[in-house]
Amino acid sequence: MRNVRVAVTVAGSDSIGGAGIQTDLKAFSSFGVYGTAAVTAITAQNTFGVANSMMLPGKIVYDQLKAIADDSGIDAGKTGMLGNQDVVEHVVKFLSEYEFPLVVDPVMVAKSGARLLNERGIEALKNKLIPKAFCVTPNTEEAGILTGIKIKDVDDMIRAGERIVDELGCPSALIKGGHLKGDEVVDILYHNGGVYEFKSERKEGCFHGTGCMLSASIAANLALGKSVVESVEAARNAVYEGIIYSVSAGKNCDSVNSIAVMERKALAYGMVQEMENAIRKLENLDGIENLIPEVGMNLVYAMPAVYARGVSDVLAIDGRIFRGKTGIVHSGRFGFGSSRHLAKAILKYMHYYPEFRSAVNLRYSDDLIERAEKMFAVSFYDRREEPEETKKKEGATIPWGMESAIKKSGHRPDVIYHLGDYGKEPMVVVFGRNPADVAEKVRRLLYE
Repeated sequence: MRNVRVAVTVAGSDSIGGAGIQTDLKAFSSFGVYGTAAVTAITAQNTFGVANSMMLPGKIVYDQLKAIADDSGIDAGKTGMLGNQDVVEHVVKFLSEYEFPLVVDPVMVAKSGARLLNERGIEALKNKLIPKAFCVTPNTEEAGILTGIKIKDVDDMIRAGERIVDELGCPSALIKGGHLKGDEVVDILYHNGGVYEFKSERKEGCFHGTGCMLSASIAANLALGKSVVESVEAARNAVYEGIIYSVSAGKNCDSVNSIAVMERKALAYGMVQEMENAIRKLENLDGIENLIPEVGMNLVYAMPAVYARGVSDVLAIDGRIFRGKTGIVHSGRFGFGSSRHLAKAILKYMHYYPEFRSAVNLRYSDDLIERAEKMFAVSFYDRREEPEETKKKEGATIPWGMESAIKKSGHRPDVIYHLGDYGKEPMVVVFGRNPADVAEKVRRLLYE
């Protein structure tokens, strides 16, 4: 007996990796579903568009699907780029022999305008494939082609969903409203006579592969046994996170990050372990208590640059580190967003040096700076020089200070300090690639 749920994608290969089977397989994995693939086409494409493509014969697509089904079985699937009538009809033939919930993403035209399904293919998809599907996920343009309805608003989306279900025989239709204007993206699911509305904040920009990720994520959740409503909701949440943490791999537009959910969880687990090891090293340093500022010390560790978008993406010690009678005292707990000031410092630093993701704040002393200058690159900023408009912005002082010190240095500083201001304690911040690197620099400042 197999110990995983299996999903299949029937789609084209995207050479830039931001859409097609590459994105589908990553989306399956992000939900813990084993991904399989029946390749329909090989494309030469990137974030600018499709330069060339070659369709595979429908029989080859059918044989791929049969090989998968006869071995692992299939719990759910999705279709993407099918290309022509031959491929569509061979997929239909396969579905007449094997049963599982299928999500049809009716890919017809690429963002660049390149045609991805010919006229006969559209007719076969509409009249033969969609009736065998469990859910179809057209955008408003594709829904218009399938139903003849010119979609201008949510009411039109509902009518289109109803027509797809009632006239084409598919139990569920998710009409994607991303092409419509508005501050929110509204998608409409029509299922079993019910209308379900899903909303999310619109993120401006060009994102490659969102439709592929959405349909694959729905299929993954169906494979896990969830209802179509639950599957759509989970998929939309994953796509939203994939857009927030999109990958700037191409020059024209970003690619949706299909593994954002899974990778952030895996990274967070490893980061906590690294923080624990670094704290133990600091605890074992004789005299470490003498480096703790009056406001307390903290150690921060930011997610990699693709995920480090704000304070909530920076891991820190909950409650800070304080001076004990001997050594240091802390809660022993870690949390994302637990340090506002030092988190802003590392985020600004990463803007210039993205590989350096960790920092610690230390008590200022002339002696400490003298020692630091002998072994590290050191820079500083003067809080008295902060522009008035910056002072008026909540939380803007530290990013301004970091940027000022970096620009003043002319190269990457390991240590940045300031001499304080009215009511503000002088502070030293030590930066490193990771918590272990930072702890080692603190050791050197104490003993060398």
